Amino acid sequence: MCGVFGVHSRERDVARLTYFGLFALQHRGQESAGIAVSERGRLTAMREMGLVPQVFDEEKLSALPGEVAIGHTRYSTTGGAHWSNAQPVVHHGTARTVALGHNGNLVDPTPLRDELRAAGVRLVSSSDTEVIAALLANDPAPLPDAVAATMRRLSGAYTVVAIAEGSLVAFRDPLGIRPLTLGRIGDDWVVASETCALDLVGAEPVRDVLPGEVVWVDDEGFHHAQAVPRGRGAACIVEHVYFARPDSSLNGVGVHAARVRMGERLAEEAPVVADLVMPIPDSGTPAAIGFAKRSGIPYEEGLIKNRYVGRTFIQPDQELRRQGIRMKFNPLAEIAGRRLAIVDDSIVRGSTTRALVEMLFEAGAAEVHVRISSPPFVSPCFYGMDISDETQLAAAHRSVEEMGEHIGATSLAYLSLDGMQEATRLPEDEVCRACFTRSYPTAVPVAAAKHRFETSAA
Repeated sequence: MCGVFGVHSRERDVARLTYFGLFALQHRGQESAGIAVSERGRLTAMREMGLVPQVFDEEKLSALPGEVAIGHTRYSTTGGAHWSNAQPVVHHGTARTVALGHNGNLVDPTPLRDELRAAGVRLVSSSDTEVIAALLANDPAPLPDAVAATMRRLSGAYTVVAIAEGSLVAFRDPLGIRPLTLGRIGDDWVVASETCALDLVGAEPVRDVLPGEVVWVDDEGFHHAQAVPRGRGAACIVEHVYFARPDSSLNGVGVHAARVRMGERLAEEAPVVADLVMPIPDSGTPAAIGFAKRSGIPYEEGLIKNRYVGRTFIQPDQELRRQGIRMKFNPLAEIAGRRLAIVDDSIVRGSTTRALVEMLFEAGAAEVHVRISSPPFVSPCFYGMDISDETQLAAAHRSVEEMGEHIGATSLAYLSLDGMQEATRLPEDEVCRACFTRSYPTAVPVAAAKHRFETSAA
């Protein structure tokens, strides 16, 4: 996941705009947050573990003046959750100094890392992001050419925002796996992972950064170039299912509306006799709305979510750990004696769903029918989703019936692959569905777990 944001403006407080942009993208990463600014070519970066409002306050933002700013919220995939891997990273190279934030995952950065070290380049983290920054910072070519050369060396998913030579730079892998959108506030340009961040800062969406495209904004204005040839479309379909905020638009498709359509199609494919439809909040809510609308079963809230839990650095004691799921959800008394159709967006490891089903039965539910608005996850992701190998995927080697028994549900049904695809209104050949199909858009080391590529910090 991860969220990236960037802005170029000589009139506005770019650090504050970036703060609010990151606030809108907090759902994409809760482990660390950072902002880098350029003031007349001088780079300053501030990053720390924690949520955006935990990392930044008025005093820190006021210490970040400049004309260009980029920001990042991190969800770790390659490279662990350590301060050294927080972003934006700053790399002082032989050609330029670069501050850079990255959403995605390089398939195997190890050869590039070894090559850089052999050339005497010092790397201080275990993140694949530092590899991208080092390649760009040590290429003596003009900035757009250096970006293009860097992109030609990379394989996998990368949506990047950077500051170099006083310019705002953004580029996206040739398959467009992770999202990146352009917007404007007056005459000033903004880039962000999702349109919800543009909305919050008052920017008008212009268009997506194209797969394989580089855009840069300097004192002369906005520039763009097709840095590498555009490949077959491979936008991550899980962005539409789960990752993106429902008030965002991806590839021209409203996320909330797509999720409602998934729920409607799920009701057609997997009808159920129940007294009420209830979501697993918040990610299952749009699909539950669609399921209730199409099935005619009343929609009700049955679980109350504690929205102040998030990622915590304070571990619960043994008794709270035993209760586990109650830190986040608590059932309403109204579910007692009723047949429930509970709707969620996905089952990955299965432990949370199993605990929720058990909790609902303990609260007196007569039946718990689980409906999932995506197909079963059966294969690891190498492009930025933290699913490292099939042993972590509950459905990888279980039938639907076995999965139903595994989670303890009265019944279980998933949305079909065709149903999910149709709900997004995107052509099949423009998305990546590898986690559901085992068919990858790039060469990947399928036999190896993703964490094989996570190396110790130097």
